[in-house]
Amino acid sequence: MRQVGTLLARDSPWLRRGSHVLKWLAVLAACYLGGVAATNLAPTVAETSQYRAVLRLDPVPRHSPVLHAPTIVGDVDVQFASPLVAPGLDVQVAVREEITNLFTRPNVDIKALQPSPDEISSAIAQAATGVGVRFVLGATAIAVLLALASHYIRQRTTRRQHVLFVASAMVVATAVTFGGIALTYQPSRFAEYRTSGVLGVVQRNAGLLADVEARATQVTPYFRNLLAVTQALQQKYVAGNLNEPVSARFLLVSDIHGANQYALMRTIIAEEDIDAVIDSGDLLNFGRVQEGDAAGLYRSIQSLGVPYIFTSGNHDQSSATDRAVVARLGRIPNVVLLEDAAGSLRELTFHGLRITGFNDPRWFGDDNADPTAKAKPAADRYNAATADQPEPDLVVTHEPYAAEQVDRARLLVNGHMHTPAIEGNRIQVGTFTGGGVVSHYAEGTGQELDGQPYAFDVAQFGTSCELTSLTRYSFRNLLEGRPAYDSVQVISGARIDPYRPSATPAQQPGQAQPDPSKRICSRIDETTVRTLPLPPDDAASPGTTTPTTPTTPAVTP
Repeated sequence: MRQVGTLLARDSPWLRRGSHVLKWLAVLAACYLGGVAATNLAPTVAETSQYRAVLRLDPVPRHSPVLHAPTIVGDVDVQFASPLVAPGLDVQVAVREEITNLFTRPNVDIKALQPSPDEISSAIAQAATGVGVRFVLGATAIAVLLALASHYIRQRTTRRQHVLFVASAMVVATAVTFGGIALTYQPSRFAEYRTSGVLGVVQRNAGLLADVEARATQVTPYFRNLLAVTQALQQKYVAGNLNEPVSARFLLVSDIHGANQYALMRTIIAEEDIDAVIDSGDLLNFGRVQEGDAAGLYRSIQSLGVPYIFTSGNHDQSSATDRAVVARLGRIPNVVLLEDAAGSLRELTFHGLRITGFNDPRWFGDDNADPTAKAKPAADRYNAATADQPEPDLVVTHEPYAAEQVDRARLLVNGHMHTPAIEGNRIQVGTFTGGGVVSHYAEGTGQELDGQPYAFDVAQFGTSCELTSLTRYSFRNLLEGRPAYDSVQVISGARIDPYRPSATPAQQPGQAQPDPSKRICSRIDETTVRTLPLPPDDAASPGTTTPTTPTTPAVTP
């Protein structure tokens, strides 16, 4: 049989070439794995003045590699979008032993412990050199072993070719690996930042972080250093988005389901510098106005002190024609209804951004069958009303089945599923209250459920009207009095928002006036609401443009 295969290979040049390609790919893979193994057997150590990091390569190359830094109090993951493929990095961060005593001093705050951007860049260069040298040595060792093996299995006339064969595979493995790494691990390639465990509680939470620092005697020096490192990493890779001029910061919530957690929402608004709240529906459970009154929801919404942009969900009406809850919300001064109780569709221009949406046509108690078909009439009506209008920046609906039927939208926002997700330009918001009290417990088990994860998002827009970042918070057990964060993610807006500003409109001293054709969004822009024109055969009458400024009452204690 072996002779037959040899004869076939001799008779067919394509089989010979295919055999050589497969052998070369096998040698390439062996050299790559040898290089990765070397970085794990002899890991690279990179240092700043205060920290030591131990680096190893992850053997599986990906288009979305992750810099993974596990710690005893939570993990830090920084994900990148590779133009090619690149291996991930495992990084063990520790405090240098010779300076450990410095961190026991009560007057040393976390900002003072953060390595500077120059230190991080220097450490990255040091790490890249160390990892590169180890990878080359490991790949070379495998190549030499394969070349030596050829000495015994090849004729003398083919040894030189085989050595070149092996050497070329080793060179390509090294070049592709470090070409991918060099092009990938750059701030411009940042895609997502996630912290978990205890680190997830304090990351980007200035109030809690200040409290941690105030109780320094109760916090271990190691933990304080980890906070400093995670913040430095975030500033290195995320600051390009987060520290740009801001035009608007929206708190995205959904599926409150009658649970009055607006005290928490007020805290988030204050600490995250929120300009407006966008609620994608299911404020209640049974679609009755009385439920919101009993829970104090309407009074709490008015106390937020910022505009509350709302579309209703399937639990916010008790029948196909019931709009009592929407009408009640319409009497709250800071509430902006994207579809009012009369069925008029409205466009909110807020800080230069155009926001539209429509209510869920379903109601509490319907048969729950074919939600896509049930959403179609409402989506068609909305599409007809906006066909000749400028493309909205955000379209808010309750159900994903409705959002997916919108013809034109730069960004879509929906809730309903109680699970945060991102699909293309559609942002699905999780439940702010774990599904509320009614759905929080299971009958028949005799035990409390931990509940669904509580979730909310903070969407930040820049002065070119682009989405710069989406920060996703997930936590649980608030109703049980045992709140615990699952994770905090900072996602690059470029992953979600298809809008690409052609130029940054921010004007520097001495520069010419910005091009008036470029979009500029700003926190000082006038807020207006206008009614969208509906088709002539629609039951709701077309409205006229009526600029109004939503009232934003002071926050009530």
